[in-house]
Amino acid sequence: LEGADLLAADLSGANLLVADLSGANLRGADLSGANLKGAYLVRANLSGANLSGANLKTTLLMGAYMNGATLCNTIMPDGSVIFSGC
Repeated sequence: LEGADLLAADLSGANLLVADLSGANLRGADLSGANLKGAYLVRANLSGANLSGANLKTTLLMGAYMNGATLCNTIMPDGSVIFSGC
């Protein structure tokens, strides 16, 4: 899925374990409850995406654009949990 255009896609609850989403357009996508553990989101556009309850543990987010993303109960790459936008 490298460079895929997933604008406003409904990926809620999706299993994207170790998926390569580098450079993907996920602007406004619903990734709530998605398993993105170990995924590659380098340079991905996640602006306005809903990442509520998503698992981003060990995910690579270098250069990812996350302006306005909802991070409610989201497990971040370092294992910490963010409660922003709940």
